[in-house]
Formats: sequence, C-alpha cells, structure tokens
Amino acid sequence: MRGDLVRKLIARGLATGLAVAAFVVLALTGATGWGLGVAVAALAAAAWERRVRPGADGVAELVLVAAGVLTGYARRLDAGFDPALAATALVLLGLVLLMGPLRDAGNLEIRAANLPVRPLAPVVAAELPTILLVLLGLVAVAAALTLPAVVALVVALLVGLAAGAVGLDLARRRFRPPAGGGPVAQALRRHRPEFLLYFSAPPGSEYQVTMWLPYLERIGRPFLVVLREPEFLATVAAATTAPVVYCPTLKAIDEVLVPSVKVAFYVNHGAKNAHCIRFTHLTHVQLHHGDSDKAPSANPVSAIFDRIFVAGRAAVDRYARAGVEIPAEKFVVVGRPQVEKIEVRAEPVPDRAHPTVLYTPTWTGHHADTNYCSLPVAETLLRRLLDRGATVILRAHPYTTQNPASARQLGRLTELLAADRARTGRPHVFGAAASRDLTLVECVNRSDALVSDVSGVISDYLYSGKPYAVTDMVGGGEEFVAEFPLAGSGYVLRRDMSNVDNVLDRLLDTDPLAATRWATRTRYLGDFPVETYAEGFLAAARREIDGGAAVPAPRAADTAPLSPTA
Repeated sequence: MRGDLVRKLIARGLATGLAVAAFVVLALTGATGWGLGVAVAALAAAAWERRVRPGADGVAELVLVAAGVLTGYARRLDAGFDPALAATALVLLGLVLLMGPLRDAGNLEIRAANLPVRPLAPVVAAELPTILLVLLGLVAVAAALTLPAVVALVVALLVGLAAGAVGLDLARRRFRPPAGGGPVAQALRRHRPEFLLYFSAPPGSEYQVTMWLPYLERIGRPFLVVLREPEFLATVAAATTAPVVYCPTLKAIDEVLVPSVKVAFYVNHGAKNAHCIRFTHLTHVQLHHGDSDKAPSANPVSAIFDRIFVAGRAAVDRYARAGVEIPAEKFVVVGRPQVEKIEVRAEPVPDRAHPTVLYTPTWTGHHADTNYCSLPVAETLLRRLLDRGATVILRAHPYTTQNPASARQLGRLTELLAADRARTGRPHVFGAAASRDLTLVECVNRSDALVSDVSGVISDYLYSGKPYAVTDMVGGGEEFVAEFPLAGSGYVLRRDMSNVDNVLDRLLDTDPLAATRWATRTRYLGDFPVETYAEGFLAAARREIDGGAAVPAPRAADTAPLSPTA
C-alpha cells in the first residue's frame, strides 16, 4: 500500500513539475528545442500518471504543456501571427475543456466484454486524455520539424471532429435512448442468458467472483456477469467466456436484465447488491466467497436473499448461534465445490522430520472485533517451524497490504523465509509465488499441515483430512472454540504463542484429533461423494434456474428440515 502511494506521489510530481518546466522554458526563454524536449517528457510523465492513477485530472498540466508547445511552435515558424496556429490553439483548448464532461458522460455508459459488440463512444470518451497526450506530442514534433501550422491544425481538427461526434452520440443516447436498449442489451437478448452473477466489491476482490466462474460455466446454461466497478472488467472477462457487463447506473442494470434472466447469484454482501435485489421477479441466491466461523459469515443481511447456498449444516447453525433468524427453507446445503480438486489424505504426516506447513494469515478486517490477523506474532511461529526443519508456504490474504503495519509484518516474514531458503536450501514459497503462481488448492495439496487464522481457508483445508492449527487472536481462551467451532477439530495457538511447541507437537507428530476432523468435515462441507462432489452445487443451481419450488412460509431455523439437496 505504501509503495503504491509513493508511486502515485512520484507520478504526480513528475507530471506537474515537467509541465511547469516545459512552459517556463518555452514561454520565457529562447531554448525552444530544449523546451520541446521537456514538453514531450512532460507528456510521457502524464501518460505514466494515468496508468498509476487512472482517475487523475491532468487538465492544468495539459493546458501548460499546450501553451508552451504552441509558443515554441510560433517562435520556430517566426512568421508573426499565424491563423492556422491560432485555430490549432482554439481546437486544443476545446478538447481540453471537453475532456472532463466527455469522460463523465462515457462513465455512465454500459461497457461489455465477451460480446460481439463493443460500443466505441464510451471507449473514446475514457481514452480522450490519452488521445490528447498523443496529439500534443505530434504537435510538439511538428514544431521541432518546423512543419507548416496547417499540418497541426488538420490533425487537431480530425481529433476534434471525432470527439465531437462521440459527444453528440453520448448526448443522443442520454436524452433519446434507443428502443429496445443499446447494442449491448440487444446482444444480450440474442445471447438469452438464464442467470447472472452480480458483483460489487472494493479493488482487489476479484478472487471472490473468479472462484465461482468455472462452476457457473459447468451449469451448462447461458449466463452473464454484471459488474458495478469498471476496474474488474478486464480481469473477470479473462476468466470466463460468458458476457461480462459493467453497469455504472441503475438504469444500466435495467437495460441488461433481459427477459430471459431468471436467477441472480451473489458472492458477498456488498451494499450495491440492493440495486439488483429490487427485481422481485428474479430468484436471488447468495453463494458467499468462502465458509468460515468469522462473524461476517453470519451476516443478518443474508435474510434478504431467496436462497442461501451453504457448504454444510454448520453454516446453518452459525446463523442460529449468532441469533440471526432466517427461515430454514432458504438454506440449501451444496458443499463447497472449490475443494473438489483438493487431495484427500487420511494418513499422518508422511515425513515428520521435514514437513511442509501452509501458513495463511488473514487480514485485519474492517473493525477491531473482526481482527483475527496473526501477523503481529507470526515471527515466533515461523522460527519454531524452521527449527523443526519444516518447509513453509506463506500465503497471505489479498487485503493484507491495505494495512501498512500488516504489510511491514508480512515483509519481515518473507525476509526470514528468504534467508532460511538461502542458508538451508529448503524450498519455502512466499510472495507472488504463493499467491499468484499457485492456487490455494495447489498450496493445500503441497502441504502436510496448516496453520491459519479464523478464515475460510480452514474449511477448505478440512476437506483434505490433514491436520490444522488455528490462532486465537481474540484471546478467547476456553470460549474460543464455542465461538469458532471449527477450531475444536484443530489445535488452538494462543495469542502470545506460549503453547506453540505443544501445538506443533500435536499438529506434526501425534495428531490426536484425526478422527474428530472427519466428523467435522461432513458437518462443514456436506456429505457428497468425492467423485461427484461439485454436483451438489450444480444440481441445486439448475433447480433454481428451472424454477424450483417457491419459498415456503417461515419456520424456526433450528427445527425445520433442510432443502432436499442437503
């Protein structure tokens, strides 16, 4: 996070500083050649800033560079007042002034991927700042070559006409929408999706949706993905062949919800979910993006959905334990299909002298009462593991770097593992190698045991049958297992790490809770055959798409039977 902030500050400083320098040199000195060179450097810096800060407003810098370049151009021509150059200045000024409104108008338009249509107006509107940078660069080159001003004017007019046409098209669609929707809506009508996956989340959350895409595709019915934030469009589109649509407004959602859609799936409790749940003719199904004993996993907001797909009976009990009253008929036990490729192993750790241990610290959460992160005490744990000859796979939560303190703590752990790898040759895995090069399933399959904070990783690991330890970072003591029942089948590490040696003895050697884990596995992950484990989810999803039974009248969540799928 801090590195990202530093890059943004450097980009801002370079773009502004070079723009000012270019204007000063070109307008106040006779060093026109040098000034034009500085102007081109300023444009390059502005382009880099747009990559680092996509929403950067560089109007002031563009005006300074344009004024400097035109001043230098006039000096190079040395022909007094040049009408063509004056006209070029007016066109450039108009484009700079149009840039903001055009970008804002384009941001209100639907954008799509994996469809045989791609409206150009929103793309041109979004890229106009970059187009202007290129245009100013060409004008600077024309000035350096002392080309007639009419050359610059023609190029500027071409860009201006294109921008004007885009502006008129956006205005027309805003004030006189086409009957039957725009090209994206028309393409979706031809695609005839039967369900959609709706997704809204902060940056860095794309894993929540990408983990479900392979299973949604296996349902075998046409569908689409609806995004509410534009930064996810490219990543999500690359992970599926289904149409992916960015809807910036409520009106855009109205347009893409074509009549063939029957079911909407969700993977979190984002506030913008309400923008889709308002469509009462749809069946709304919450999938979640993991199963854990964390407090957010029993969010009362779940009650607004028609169905709540859960991995096992334990999830239903979790809501009841938290005092969240939800009709039992809304719950459908479908297993956790993402674990189907996890290798199941009932035997003890095969090489107790050199085990491989997966450590998955979670993030600090939004609130103090949901902070289960063990990074502040993790160095003690890792040193004990290294003393035992263990190979460590360190896979941190994607949100870890959002907290500067956690980022520093994670950095110290990676340095520790890197130093040990260099000294002993043990193949520790950390950083991008653990979080991007390997999937969680691959990390689980490579390991002999897990040490984790309270998180959904434990539920996934439970499927393997291998031993795990859970960190008690809330200092719950004897109440910890009551609050987080999954810890009862694992070995609980105290917050001060005072019992770390005892826990590691049981985790990596005696493993007295092996039988308990298998019983817990069924309660948390359902009782589905290993060979067809994902079919539990696929069958339940198809039933909802095909019209499923209506939601019955509410009954007590602790006594009513589960859905037949359970």
